[in-house]
Amino acid sequence: MRDVAIVSFAQLPSVKTIVAADEPELVQPVTSEAMKQIGLTQDDIGFTCSGSTDYLPGRPFSFVAAVDGLKAVPPIRESHVEMDGAFALFEAWVRLLHGDIDTALVFSFGKCSLGPVPAVLNLQNDPYYVQPLGLDAISAAALQAQAMIDASMASERDFAEIAARNRRNAIDNPNAHIKGDFSIDAMLDEPYLSSPIRKSFCSPLSDSAAAIVLAAGDAARKLVKRPAWIRGIDHRTEPHALGQRDLTTSPSAKLAAEKAGVGKGKVDIAELHAPFAHQEIILRQAMGLDDDVKVNPSGGALAANSLMTAGLIRFGEAANRILSGDADRAVAHTTSGACLQQNLVAVLEGE
Repeated sequence: MRDVAIVSFAQLPSVKTIVAADEPELVQPVTSEAMKQIGLTQDDIGFTCSGSTDYLPGRPFSFVAAVDGLKAVPPIRESHVEMDGAFALFEAWVRLLHGDIDTALVFSFGKCSLGPVPAVLNLQNDPYYVQPLGLDAISAAALQAQAMIDASMASERDFAEIAARNRRNAIDNPNAHIKGDFSIDAMLDEPYLSSPIRKSFCSPLSDSAAAIVLAAGDAARKLVKRPAWIRGIDHRTEPHALGQRDLTTSPSAKLAAEKAGVGKGKVDIAELHAPFAHQEIILRQAMGLDDDVKVNPSGGALAANSLMTAGLIRFGEAANRILSGDADRAVAHTTSGACLQQNLVAVLEGE
């Protein structure tokens, strides 16, 4: 199997609202920067794949307009997934394994400011029995968090400590949306959004965009001194209906981590896509991450959470630690669906 690596990463700062920016205006800065970092142009890219959702802008095929942020001529080989950009990265990785191209560009974008995100996320639920209930992501997460408390797995203070740590980690991250030294007691005094979930236990709603360039074999070695090699990657899913699974565990994350090879060596850092504080506990246990593993040094989704982009940013942040030499082995993760329904896990290593 071919060696494939992440060789560059660019992102827009995650903010509450990016004013007057359409799809091409979001895409063009990050794709240009990701290619510029390694001296490539669009003509050097063998395949392009994007991740986004049409439900936020509220019109069909908005991803087609996003491609206008790239060169119009000559035509490109391009694909799209209606999911987080990390799943587009998975498709681009598979495409590079074919062996006929050496580079791929992956990008994603999301503007949570455009629409009612809770209502949008309800659309991923069963259309006959669950959507009419209006079960938004916060209410679903509350069921999961309460199940953990009932099972004596964690307390609300544990959730607050995780939120505080992630936002403290984000202080040095110029692209984070929420960061600072937050008081745990102040978090626990907040009113419930949906018991036991309080506002600080949730990720912010952000606008952002991100891009990654993948390269294979010797092409990667020529582009950067220390590529972030994808040594293992796997995607698993669980039943759609929440009542058909134990919400306090994540068998899909556990299996994906095993198949990706997380346990085959020491992990230095892990970028976990946990939109709610309690989900970090579930993911750490599922992947078997030791206490000495530094989780979300960037601040994670609790510091910046652009829908359809937060997962790709986890891959980029993990890769940057390898590219810079700050870590030798990293785990990158993204999730999709209610209560960690789908999980994609990758192991990144430097040479």
